[in-house]
Amino acid sequence: QLQLVESGGGLVLPGGSLRLSCVVSGRKLDNYAIAWFRQAPGKEREGVSCISRRGDTMALAISVQGRFTISRDVPKNTVYLQMNDLKPDDTAVYYCAATRTPVESWCPRDSGVLNYWGEGTLVTVSS
Repeated sequence: QLQLVESGGGLVLPGGSLRLSCVVSGRKLDNYAIAWFRQAPGKEREGVSCISRRGDTMALAISVQGRFTISRDVPKNTVYLQMNDLKPDDTAVYYCAATRTPVESWCPRDSGVLNYWGEGTLVTVSS
């Protein structure tokens, strides 16, 4: 059974940075495509970024392009989300999610295709 545990959230000033981590256990990371989603209070869950089995990445939200970067460390079974120039609208619970796939280049964009989810980590951007 795959398990995902997020960490790295917290309170940050507008313009600041945070790096979220998602530790994957129970299976090898390189058999799974991974995505970060977020859910702000009163809003629907939104895709943030995804990474394929072979390391291709994609921003899923226009608002994070140029500010957020997804990456991974396969030996450490960890996926990261580097968030720069944070804005109050980035305030949300951030979730890491995964799905096993035979397609190395596939990047999951829809929450419905992701089978495994972490509990989330809260990011609050406020002055």
